[in-house]
Amino acid sequence: MDAGFVATVALVYAMSRRRPRIVRRCWVHTILRKRLQREEYHVLVQELRLDGVLFQQYFRMSKDAFDELLGKVGPLIAKADTRMRLSIGPAERLAICLRYLATGDSYRTIAFSYRVGHATVAVIVKEVAGAIWTALVEETMPVPQTEDWRAIAAGFQERWNFPNCVGAIDGKHVVIQAPANSGSLYFNYKSSHSLVLLAVVDAGYLFRVVDVGGFGRSSDGGSLRNSAFGESLRDGSLQLPPDTVIPGAERLGLLPHVFVGDEAFPLLDNLLRPFPGRQLTRERRLFNYRLSRARLVVECAFGILSSQWRMFRRVITTSPEVTELCVKATCVLHNFLRRKTIGRSSRTPVVAESSDEAPTLRDAPMMGSNNATRRSIQLRETFCSYLNEEGVVSWQHKVV
Repeated sequence: MDAGFVATVALVYAMSRRRPRIVRRCWVHTILRKRLQREEYHVLVQELRLDGVLFQQYFRMSKDAFDELLGKVGPLIAKADTRMRLSIGPAERLAICLRYLATGDSYRTIAFSYRVGHATVAVIVKEVAGAIWTALVEETMPVPQTEDWRAIAAGFQERWNFPNCVGAIDGKHVVIQAPANSGSLYFNYKSSHSLVLLAVVDAGYLFRVVDVGGFGRSSDGGSLRNSAFGESLRDGSLQLPPDTVIPGAERLGLLPHVFVGDEAFPLLDNLLRPFPGRQLTRERRLFNYRLSRARLVVECAFGILSSQWRMFRRVITTSPEVTELCVKATCVLHNFLRRKTIGRSSRTPVVAESSDEAPTLRDAPMMGSNNATRRSIQLRETFCSYLNEEGVVSWQHKVV
């Protein structure tokens, strides 16, 4: 058979198998061409600026907070115009991202409202959420130093009557749509798929440490163990203040600064958990009450977070990578807005002392043995003794 004939047959067969070329009917859809005249940002949002209450309800923040945030994030999200088309401005890009965080609406719903492509919304949410974290994390959630831990401990003593407490720790499941080919990695005990948000909160409901991205199958203790914060807690590199004597309780000697958590966490030298079981002495029940009262701040912080940013009340359908960026963005936005509410910075300087919380936010389960050392057990007993004697408050016996 002639080689040329074979080549011709092969070419005809290949061309018949080739997909037909898709011919664009238009460069930009007719509806999108009217974006500057009729889309939500250039019409509705500008009208909302005349009413502070409605603006707050729409973006979950005031006009002044929006403008301040734009000043910080704008340079990171601005795009250059091209000969082909004008870019979407930083204010509109920020508005699209905040609207997604505030409502949890689908990309396509927001795309129709702002008259842009849904793929454009996906890109904007990812880029702006990352920029919000980058722009705000150093200001609103800096890595705590020794003086910061002392200030946090003073806040817990003043507001929650718990000594040497440097934070309340807890984990929450952020429910997501099952990622492709993920198996059971994200499948949790509630029979849904999720990422774990592990957080340390101070006495004023501010997030001081967050770790996002733990697999949904992990418990609180497992998330802590696998996190950078947990590693630093174990190796003693958190720069916690040295052990101190609680004023009025000199008989107890030096006591460490501790985090407080629920029964899902292990008992460590710097991490207190309640006494287990139901048949407890009155002293131990009082200790559990006082510890739970101090630990409640982290539950309240999660509640404020999910109430402010309604994406947590829906099943998040983005990829785990984008979900992680959005969760981190909402945490720093929480601190950014909370700092304005309480009228102080997130880092409270103090004079140096001597060395002497939705369907998509769910509790993480308790798993594992949580075996504790003898010293950790003894330290819990010491704190129990203090809270029942020198640290007693008049109303605790009426509650327990």
